[in-house]
Formats: sequence, C-alpha cells, structure tokens
Amino acid sequence: MRQNWPEALWLVRHGQSQGNVARDAADEAGHHEIDIDVRDVDVPLSELGHRQAEATGRWFADLPPDERPELILCSPYLRAHQTAEAICAAGGLGGPVKLVIDERLREREFGIFDRLTTAGIRNKYPEEAAHRAMLGKFYHRPPGGESWADVILRLRSALNTINLHYCDRRVLIVCHQVVVLCMRYILEGLTEQDILRIDKQAEILNCGIVRYDFEENAEG
Repeated sequence: MRQNWPEALWLVRHGQSQGNVARDAADEAGHHEIDIDVRDVDVPLSELGHRQAEATGRWFADLPPDERPELILCSPYLRAHQTAEAICAAGGLGGPVKLVIDERLREREFGIFDRLTTAGIRNKYPEEAAHRAMLGKFYHRPPGGESWADVILRLRSALNTINLHYCDRRVLIVCHQVVVLCMRYILEGLTEQDILRIDKQAEILNCGIVRYDFEENAEG
C-alpha cells in the first residue's frame, strides 16, 4: 500500500535567538533567572542568528530548483518566523514563496519553569525539580507547561496534516530544538531512551539541517 509522505522533509531549528544568548549567560553565571523581558513567543534572533538564517537560505538556494523545498511550515514564534523569512528572501524555495504558520510547531511550553535556569528551578520549586528528576523530562509536565510527550502528540497531528495536504511535495519545517528532537522520535521510531541520549550528547545546532527522504511503498 502506498504511503502518503512528502517527497522530502527538512527540519531546521531557528537561528540563534536573544533568548539563547541570555540563557547561556545566566547558566554560566549561575543565575536563577534568564534576563529576557519579552514573551517567549516574541524573542527575536540575535545578530548571529540573522546571519545563520541568511546562510541557511543561501544553502537551499544553491540546490537545483527541483530539489529545493516547495513550501515552509513554520512555528509562529518570532525567531522561527524570522529564520523562515530569511530563507525565503535568499531564494531558498523552488517556486513561488509559500510560508505557512502552524501553531503545532511552536516551542515546548515551560509553564512555571519559564525563564528559570536549572539552578533556578531547583531553588524555587525543589519538590517539582525532584519530581522531574524521578519521572524524567520526557514525561514530566511542569504545572502550566508541556512534557516532551505532550509535544509529540501535537506533532503527530501536524504530520497527519502534512501527509494529507503535502503528499509528494518537498517540505521544510522551521521550528525549535525540542520540536526537532520530537520529530526525530516519531520519524525514526526512537524510544524514550534513544531520544534522551541524543539530547544529552549535544544541543541541536541553530540552523542545523536534517533531511528525510521517503521511498514509495516504504513502511512507517
């Protein structure tokens, strides 16, 4: 039975954001809070992030037109949208620009942990931190937030939409680190242990590119 998959699917994490910079600075200094004064959804790219996004667009533009993405599905968060727009502006799409915002591709929601470093979580919510350590971050849901499993549920829905509307198309998804990891969990049939091991090895690179090609009659 023929599988309804895109011809090709790329996953790209957004360029470095001002939030990434602020988080790294807070972690290095041992602070409990990340110094950022806007909603997570409104955090923009850093100067380096803009350059990374532009370089990513040029990389796609250097592909033959019939091998470039035909459309971009994008998280509504500003840093992801800025990355997607830069790719479009650089000629990274094969054909007319088509950029579709999909809220299911948004960053994981952190709830009461929002803007807190690991040290801050342990200091402000020690019982919740202990619960997370026991349960593991794949299943732990901070009050008001999401677990990785919650993210996976909405991404399965997004993939169903992609398979329905963009079968045999070349699709680029611009999103976030945990979204890339959770997409890999689904597409590669990984286990909880697999994906947590990958996460522990290193962060997903800003503007790192992952490509999947789907063979006709392939299973899964």
